[in-house]
Amino acid sequence: MNKISSTISSYIQSLDSELREFSLKMHARPEVAWEERKTHDLFIDFFKEKHKEWKITPHFGMETAFKMEFEHLPKGYRMKKGEKLPTIGFNSELDALPGIGHACGHNLIAIGGIAASLAVAAALVKHDIPGKVILLGTPAEEVGGGKIALLDKGAYKDMDACAMIHPAPLSTIGSMLAVVTLEVTYTGRTSHAGAAPFEGINAQDAAVLAYNNIAVLRQQLEPTTRTHGIIQGQNWAANVIPGKSKVLWMIRSTDIKKLKDVRDRVRNCFEAAGLATGCKVEIDEKPAYADLRNQASMAADYAQYMKEEYDETYATDSWAASTDFGNVTYALPAIHPIYAIPVKDPKTEGNHTVGFTAAAKTPEAHKLTLKAAEGIAIIGARVVVEGEYRERVRKEWEEWKSKQ
Repeated sequence: MNKISSTISSYIQSLDSELREFSLKMHARPEVAWEERKTHDLFIDFFKEKHKEWKITPHFGMETAFKMEFEHLPKGYRMKKGEKLPTIGFNSELDALPGIGHACGHNLIAIGGIAASLAVAAALVKHDIPGKVILLGTPAEEVGGGKIALLDKGAYKDMDACAMIHPAPLSTIGSMLAVVTLEVTYTGRTSHAGAAPFEGINAQDAAVLAYNNIAVLRQQLEPTTRTHGIIQGQNWAANVIPGKSKVLWMIRSTDIKKLKDVRDRVRNCFEAAGLATGCKVEIDEKPAYADLRNQASMAADYAQYMKEEYDETYATDSWAASTDFGNVTYALPAIHPIYAIPVKDPKTEGNHTVGFTAAAKTPEAHKLTLKAAEGIAIIGARVVVEGEYRERVRKEWEEWKSKQ
């Protein structure tokens, strides 16, 4: 693996300037979930212009997703009947956050996926090794669960393993929380708030009551559980009894089983508020993000590589955020390292802040992204090249999955 590792490292370094340009273009024109059209086209144009040897599938299963595929077969190599090329997958995320742009660093995740994919492909060619690389462009991570939809469409079925990276103010390769989002609509009846409030049915009261119900519930929740949300009005005025309100609510827990229990209790809070106020209640439950579980051997080997090559230490602590990549880790062996980029104050400028938006376009963040991409590329190459390693990873993952 030493020669392959050297090829991967050198190749990623050669991509430095063009990926920096790519990242800054993406950062300058953020697009929210399901609307990543310009970002989608940026990827397609990049591969068409610079990497025509890849099979490019735009709009893969949905408008803003894509799939890039690369295969290498040594000259004279004949595939046996039913044989499948060893395959590693990588993910590039696309969406930004409303109002604050790439405050979760998806521009960095994007180039991390490109760098790792191209580097492994280059190593397969240079060292004449049979294998396949897939890069998926996955929309709507922040809300919507693009990877869940892609899983349902079979986008991951050919992969032996999958990897992606994610920036934060800290470095960890531990677990992440499961999450589900509820979109709750209360419908009441408007009336004049001064002359005839008794003729109205107050949808704002229902939302406020639900909020307070959940606030009381928090006392009985485990410390690792998170529940939070916002109330939205629709054509509200101070002299009108509100006839419509909406609540967007998120529930997080350490695993999908506990999440479902808390979700049921939170749903009761919403239903009770509708009953108490006389409002009709509609609950639209979005696809749940599973807790993220890094495959043990891949995670340990990634952390060891980053320590030995760059003296970077990765903790194994859980990070109290969530991602739809959690569902991927339940579908196949996968890793999702969280790597640190510099911010002015980690307490106030972490992910989902304007400070992190600024940090995500710095030269320092770019360099650290390429190092993290090198780490997952090395692990991805091992999955493709080393049959024994690939089988061990799969066996460990299957044993873990059987206990869930």
